[in-house]
Amino acid sequence: MKIAYTLFCALFFLSLQAQDAGISFEQDRPFAQLLEQAQQEDKLIFVDAYATWCGPCRMMDRSVFNQEEVGRFYNANFINLKLDVEKGEGPTLARQYRVRAMPTYIFINGDGEVVHTAMGAMTASRFLELGETALQGRAR
Repeated sequence: MKIAYTLFCALFFLSLQAQDAGISFEQDRPFAQLLEQAQQEDKLIFVDAYATWCGPCRMMDRSVFNQEEVGRFYNANFINLKLDVEKGEGPTLARQYRVRAMPTYIFINGDGEVVHTAMGAMTASRFLELGETALQGRAR
């Protein structure tokens, strides 16, 4: 019985760890609330502007956004928003921030100003570099 309990606890812990891996995205909170949070926490908002039919967007979900190292960096440094450009606030924000292709990555400060943008699928290492560049406030 003790072995079964220990095994259960170990599996439970591992499942919690797996849930925490990768980027934790906001999806349902209004953008205005995220701007307020960004101002209060002095953080940038990272926006993944995507569409459900976009192949490179799905590849980023499967191969990059779910990586532990990527999640650790983005969760610590940004407020992360997954924005479907075809639903809810998506079309309005996509027009406001001039999203022309998917995926588009936008880094926005608490005043709603774009600090950095990029487009397209990329490797995890390149995606981490992108976040570093946004934090430095430099455009590439």
